[in-house]
Amino acid sequence: MAEHSRPGRWRTGAESKQRILEAARVLFREHGYGGTTVRAVAAEAGVDPAMVFYFFGTKQGLFGAAIEMSPDLPPAIEAIFTGDLEGIGERVIRTLLENLDKSDRTPLVLLTRSAPTHDQSEALLREFIDREITGRLAALLDAPDAALRAGMVNVQLLGLTVARYVLRIEPIASAPIDELVTRFGSVVQHCLTG
Repeated sequence: MAEHSRPGRWRTGAESKQRILEAARVLFREHGYGGTTVRAVAAEAGVDPAMVFYFFGTKQGLFGAAIEMSPDLPPAIEAIFTGDLEGIGERVIRTLLENLDKSDRTPLVLLTRSAPTHDQSEALLREFIDREITGRLAALLDAPDAALRAGMVNVQLLGLTVARYVLRIEPIASAPIDELVTRFGSVVQHCLTG
């Protein structure tokens, strides 16, 4: 009999996880990344907030799962910010390339299933990037132009992403990650600290 109760518990857990994801998609779409809290998602899904953290770890992890981002990406983003400012350019480029190389879709396609319009998709992705990457990079800098410097990093990342994954411009499209990390990492580092 004990064997029969275990699968039911797992189904309940899977159902709860699915309800959390559906609630998160609705709330992120309606309120944006910053305006959505884990507590609100839990309430919408009818679960305890601890269950959201159990399944997804962080708000970043929940957002990533809701838009079907690689589960490796939120911890990879965190890894960018561990360590000192020196070497952060290479960490940024390595994180971008390693995660996009593993993905089977281009970055702007990530949100198409979670937002009904392309504009909403772009706005939600932009807000996530602003809060979790750009804003955090700017906060690390002790410079009056920190926001501009972090914005310049976005230009480098967008250009590299479009060249490698969207337009597939050679030799960028087929270059080894380590070579691009070395070359673009120094450019990103200069944007931030040069």
